Amino acid sequence: MGKWPCNFFIPVEIACRGTDAIIIHEEALEALDEFRKELGGPVSISSGYRSPYHNAVVGGAPRSSHLEGHAFDVRLSGRDKGVLHRMAESLGFTGFGLNYHTFIHIDMGPRRAW
Repeated sequence: MGKWPCNFFIPVEIACRGTDAIIIHEEALEALDEFRKELGGPVSISSGYRSPYHNAVVGGAPRSSHLEGHAFDVRLSGRDKGVLHRMAESLGFTGFGLNYHTFIHIDMGPRRAW
């Protein structure tokens, strides 16, 4: 990967919360950076990459996009879920988990929403 491709996030924000491991899909990280830029303010990531072990511990889907490094759970922090969804989609994200109270899930996996 070379140079860290992100201006607004540091590796620890994207790394696995359980193991500190990190695998990242560079295109997804660049889109996340652009997402933060477009919002014009801080964005808090509650989950980025997950190791297989940590994914199992937190009850993640067995084939979760978090395992591939191209998924992020973005805390709402008072923001409108629909606005975040539309913005993420305009930046190339294709998977959306919208049925959560405190965050939305965005990823670059198959096109779908739940």
